[in-house]
Amino acid sequence: MLSKKIINKKSIRNKFILQLVVASAALIVIFSTILFNYIKISIYEDIANNLKTTAQFFSRSIRYNQNRVDLFRFDQRMPNAIVTVSIRPDLPLKTTYEQFKKGNRHYIELFYPLDPKNYTFVSVTKDVSSTDILLSKILKNIFIINLITMVFILFYALFLSQIMLSPIRSLANRLSRLNENFLNHIDIDDLPSEFMPLGISVNRLIDRIKTFVKYQKELFIGIAHELKTPLAVMKTKNEVTLIKIREPQKYIETLKLDNKTIDEMNKMISNILEIGRQEGAQFEKPTQVDLIAFVKEHANNFKLLAENEKKHIKIDLKPESYVIKTQPTLLLHILQNFVQNAVKFTEEGKTVEIKTYNTDKGFYIEILDEGIGIDESKDLFAPFKRFGDKSGSGLGLFLAKGAADAIGAKLNLENRKDKQGTKATIFLPFTNFCEIN
Repeated sequence: MLSKKIINKKSIRNKFILQLVVASAALIVIFSTILFNYIKISIYEDIANNLKTTAQFFSRSIRYNQNRVDLFRFDQRMPNAIVTVSIRPDLPLKTTYEQFKKGNRHYIELFYPLDPKNYTFVSVTKDVSSTDILLSKILKNIFIINLITMVFILFYALFLSQIMLSPIRSLANRLSRLNENFLNHIDIDDLPSEFMPLGISVNRLIDRIKTFVKYQKELFIGIAHELKTPLAVMKTKNEVTLIKIREPQKYIETLKLDNKTIDEMNKMISNILEIGRQEGAQFEKPTQVDLIAFVKEHANNFKLLAENEKKHIKIDLKPESYVIKTQPTLLLHILQNFVQNAVKFTEEGKTVEIKTYNTDKGFYIEILDEGIGIDESKDLFAPFKRFGDKSGSGLGLFLAKGAADAIGAKLNLENRKDKQGTKATIFLPFTNFCEIN
């Protein structure tokens, strides 16, 4: 089980430890290689300089007679070195070095020019086997030190990763304690600056969850109330009708009222089902949508709806094109709701205007009607809230608000300043804008 955790490829901590250890190991190997070669080169340079100094000393001490060179060859032993005079026509007329082995011994031999005309050299040979042994010990010690350093780095990486991930664990623990009855903001003041954006995003998400839970509770309470009331009325009417024998027409009237109430309840249930369909649409993949073409296309359908009720729709769309990335199903749901409400509350012969324009902040869609206006002091987006003298389930604006939250849009309803009626605004922020080349 432990081995699976260690090799878990999805673990950020394990990736961090692996990368730190590999990078450190590479640096240590490179540094150790450079250090060992520097030590080796320095030692052999010292040996070469000593050999050259010895050769220069003997070249000044020898009494050389070129006619009897063989008589003046000698074998003079020095500490750890053998000095001779030899003739080597095969060598260049400069100081040269040769390495060779005899048995298990390693030697370096220096040839220093004594008489260039006769290819005579002072030869100094030194046994460097002890130096090789010393270098082997140095290499072994460097290897051991590297192993100890790697173990230390591994433990340090574990400790460092534990410290770096502690804010995430703390955040996860705080989030695990949240439920629908305890949805408070997490304290981001003690978070490291690198995790501050994450904390802010989590708090925004908590706000959205709180709003969702609040509306869900209001929705369920409203559903219970809205369904219970007509059922109670139907039951009371039926009980009154059945108290005594009545004319057939009375029974028919009661049944017609029951059917009317049932139709209203079916309409309400259809709207409740629409909530489920809308929540499914929230998982629709965002696509690029030209808002001008989108509004223009659906405005033609809205014109048919308005003409059937002897009303008019006027469109004023600017700019020529404005492309964003959004979920078109949810956007259409908001637009339909606002336009249908505008047509419903506008009197016959009057006009509903659909306007679009953009600013440096984003894109605006405005629907202006010539109805009775609204009471701006009330929460118009709460479920089962009805205003005016028109029938309805009271869920339309509630559903539109949920769709707007899902696509990051802002909705606003206010009375018109120029004339009687309402102005509904859909604001899509500039962050969703897509540049088209």
